[in-house]
Amino acid sequence: MPLESIGSPALWLGFIVFVLAMLALDLGVFHKAAHRVSLKEAAGWSVVWVSLAMVFNFGVYVWFGPDRALEFTTGYLIEKALSVDNIFVFLVLFSFFKVPEIYQHRVLFWGVLGALVMRAIFIFAGGAFLAKFHWAIYVFGGILAITGLKLLRAGDEHVDPEKNFAVRFLRKFLPVTDGFRGDKFFVRENGARMATPLFVCLGAVEATDVVFAVDSIPAIFAVTQDPFIVFTSNIFAILGLRSLFFLLAGVMDRFVYLKTGLAFILLFVGGKMLVMDWYKVPVLASLGVVFGILAVAIVASLVVTRRAPAGSGNPPATPPVTPGAAT
Repeated sequence: MPLESIGSPALWLGFIVFVLAMLALDLGVFHKAAHRVSLKEAAGWSVVWVSLAMVFNFGVYVWFGPDRALEFTTGYLIEKALSVDNIFVFLVLFSFFKVPEIYQHRVLFWGVLGALVMRAIFIFAGGAFLAKFHWAIYVFGGILAITGLKLLRAGDEHVDPEKNFAVRFLRKFLPVTDGFRGDKFFVRENGARMATPLFVCLGAVEATDVVFAVDSIPAIFAVTQDPFIVFTSNIFAILGLRSLFFLLAGVMDRFVYLKTGLAFILLFVGGKMLVMDWYKVPVLASLGVVFGILAVAIVASLVVTRRAPAGSGNPPATPPVTPGAAT
């Protein structure tokens, strides 16, 4: 049975108000005017979001003890690692739709906002399902293990935005303008309300996140079944995704082993869920394994591509791994 949640109604309300306030500050103050997000700005916001997550985790440690704090840290690291996979797809989508750099933050902002709502639905639905049907933990574990195997076998397959469900659906049922109309998602032209390519791109981003959520939500339930820890660690990881995108977008082709690392993380987490009724892997051990896999994947990637200029797409020894099963 799932553990009793540490989150009181006041804590839930306070956290949700905090998230909404930060999003309002982000869009209404710091990104009110469309502009190209610089590397310095992205680095600054990345530090802000990671720092806020760590401050929150310190509060969890003080009020609820080291076990819950370790669960948050492990869940946050897993979700952060898996969210990096989104960046590959975002790059493909922005390139396919030829989204100008000054409008990319707007798409990601609303994409992340939609992701927060969808993740909340998935988390509460998944938690309720596990509470009633314990055997579902094996289904979740199997999904993660199969996804990990698929990532290992993905090779150099590429995302095709034309096959994205949201893209096909929106183009079929909505009139779309022949070009961008500034940062607008909808415009009225010749008496008709029309969507812009920016909105179609947003739809593709949202549809992609649904697919990623199928992997990421079960992964964190392998660490803890406390809804408050699951929700907060997931949300903090997603909130920092936009700044991480602008920070890493130019060098993603250097991380040639990142998907391999993510695949092994999914296999580990999936296997942990499959055996948890017989052996419960300590949270500290899980944190060490996940961190170790990520460290090896990142260091190995940088070593292999050290002679290739960033953005060249031509690292020695191995081709870049691209997201094959994301959409």
